[in-house]
Amino acid sequence: MAIKIFLDQGHNPYGVNAGAEGFGLREQDITYMVGAYTADLLRDDYRFEVRTSRTSRTQVLGYDNVSSLRTRVQAANDWPADYFISIHVNANPNPNVNGTEAYVTEQYSEGYYLAQDIITEIVRRLQTKYNGVYINPSLYVLRNTNMPACLIELAYITNYEDAMKLRDSQYQFAYGIYVGILNYFGLPQLV
Repeated sequence: MAIKIFLDQGHNPYGVNAGAEGFGLREQDITYMVGAYTADLLRDDYRFEVRTSRTSRTQVLGYDNVSSLRTRVQAANDWPADYFISIHVNANPNPNVNGTEAYVTEQYSEGYYLAQDIITEIVRRLQTKYNGVYINPSLYVLRNTNMPACLIELAYITNYEDAMKLRDSQYQFAYGIYVGILNYFGLPQLV
């Protein structure tokens, strides 16, 4: 039986729940593409089924922040997915802050170990700074999903070096997520 992964490409392309910006890049464009690439990798692997929150670059989910988040969670819960991964990029007023991190609701949970494997592989592949897995039970998409969930912050769009990786290496971020998922399940790569 295939493992069902729901990939939430954080934020909307414009309007409500739009994401962070930096160096001419927009979070919602990066998360859309990284999610699409990750979905392609999972679709090519018979051991997984995958769905994404946004099926096109221009799709807007919801009419305000809460309904945008609720739409994503409801799609995962209704399927129902086995695992939920929300893809984001981070921002900070201090341009020196950089690296890859993740958020979960609970330490030493399935979501925690999944997040750890994903960010470890992203850091290994892209040479970003390993910032670790943080506990944040207040995040809507983590709190309201019925399955193990994690929110991945790929890198900082407000840090020049990270932003260039987010611009130029979106497929490698996706491959990091994919291999991180494989590592979590102890599965070998097919090719």
